[in-house]
Amino acid sequence: MSILVDRDTRVIVQGITGREGGFHTKQMIAYGTQVVAGVTPGKGGTTFEDVPVFDSVAQAVAETGANASVIFVPGPFAADAILEAEAAGLPFVCAITEGIPQHDMLRAVNKLKENPSCRLVGPNCAGIISPGSCKIGIMPGQIFAEGRIGLVSRSGTLTYEIVNELTNAGLGQSTCIGIGGDPLLGTTFADVLPMFEADPETDAVVLIGEIGGSDEEEGAKVIEGMTKPVVAFISGRTAPPGKRMGHAGAIISGGIGGPESKVSALLGAGAQVADMTTQIPDMVKSALA
Repeated sequence: MSILVDRDTRVIVQGITGREGGFHTKQMIAYGTQVVAGVTPGKGGTTFEDVPVFDSVAQAVAETGANASVIFVPGPFAADAILEAEAAGLPFVCAITEGIPQHDMLRAVNKLKENPSCRLVGPNCAGIISPGSCKIGIMPGQIFAEGRIGLVSRSGTLTYEIVNELTNAGLGQSTCIGIGGDPLLGTTFADVLPMFEADPETDAVVLIGEIGGSDEEEGAKVIEGMTKPVVAFISGRTAPPGKRMGHAGAIISGGIGGPESKVSALLGAGAQVADMTTQIPDMVKSALA
């Protein structure tokens, strides 16, 4: 079993004819994901890799029965692309795009909060994968393996590093979700953790956080009520206050977002917190034992 996406997920690629959208569409199709349509205004009626291209998301949904969308639209237009997918009735939207203006994302996130039937993951995220079933986004499918470890992360590259270590240690994954590194996100740790708790085929969860914001602290409140073990890692623990580290949301400002409060909250909630990524597989095995 998996959460949010599976073999029945039918995906629209918004921005399919762009460089990034086109490249990753090919990767998703090669992995076995059902990419049923693309959307690029003005290119309706054409095809890309035998995938029909439509002028609008509404047309694509009506013609193909799609139930998910992934967005590779450039930053200035990406928030409108998210809202178009929501308006078309899609229950799942994954925004890979980074550099979306924050005032645009505020508008999009607030609109989606009014519609609980639409789940947004991202923006500025690596996407989501249920190994062996469905890959949406930019994650390298070859490092993942089917299994029973759920993973949720703010960092794409750390996800790849840690997943590779889990797979090499014989710990396959149920679903891996990159929630993104921007200050305004559609889905948070606190949203994902209950999904893994409810999934009968997820035995343990790995949480990859970073400095900035309070998402990890909010996630810790959820972990307090979980029956499944959680192993966490917080990156950026040596970052100087006031300096942005990689992601737009990874900044310690005004005493908020520092690693100490995150580690303390997670430990207090009963999670194990690794000091190095290489410790995570052994900590997961120990927690399961």
